[in-house]
Amino acid sequence: DYSARAEAYSSTRGDLFAMADTLNDDALQDAVKFLLAYMPLSDLAVVEPEYVADQAAAALRAREEMPWGPEIPVDVFLHFVLPPRVNNENPDNFRLVCYDELKERVEGLEMTEAALEINRWCQEKVSYQASDSRTSAPLATILSARGRCGEESTFTVSALRTAGIPARQVYTPRWAHTDDNHAWVEFMAEGEWHYMGACEPEPVPDRGWFTEPARRAMLVHTKAYGRYRGTEKVIREEPLFAEINTLDRYAVTRELRVRAVSYTHLR
Repeated sequence: DYSARAEAYSSTRGDLFAMADTLNDDALQDAVKFLLAYMPLSDLAVVEPEYVADQAAAALRAREEMPWGPEIPVDVFLHFVLPPRVNNENPDNFRLVCYDELKERVEGLEMTEAALEINRWCQEKVSYQASDSRTSAPLATILSARGRCGEESTFTVSALRTAGIPARQVYTPRWAHTDDNHAWVEFMAEGEWHYMGACEPEPVPDRGWFTEPARRAMLVHTKAYGRYRGTEKVIREEPLFAEINTLDRYAVTRELRVRAVSYTHLR
């Protein structure tokens, strides 16, 4: 995958891929190549080599320094910790700016409690406010101190990943009982995925005001950066990402199969 993407993008920013081969650390080189292999063309056109290397180094630093780092499987790390992008926010240096503060905040905590504590930290930084503007970068969200569920969940996922905790933004495009939608956060601890409301701290995971509505949601889904080969149900696979259906975490589901036949065949 790496070599194929490098060849395809060489005319766009060949210096990015050339930079990866100059790195002395094998783990860092692999992390940079993974990010480059699945980075959108829009990002490849504007980011500098140093930015990609810095983001990868920050993720590897968290993996090494946080006590739960060695427990995270490599594929989970690649898909849900390493990528600095969560949604369509602008790239920024949130990981580098906030790492020390977050590390100090969760010192001595187990992984689940650390995730809950990071959500408390996020609430201190950002409050909910409805807005027509769309997803801001984490540092911009801190500066404005407000955001929709989209901004809040992007911000919280970024904070969790900064601390080396696998995290992803999940989204229901429409509730069954109302013409509305919502986004929140899933994080992995001790090998299991859990959920929480972004910037809406609770004393335990898997609790939120949306728990009951989610039981009637028509779809809950998330995206995995890169070529996903996990066990969860993939409902859409693109060259740069996969879309995963996580509805069965919130509701009782059953698979339905539909066969379409032509009218002439029925006759």
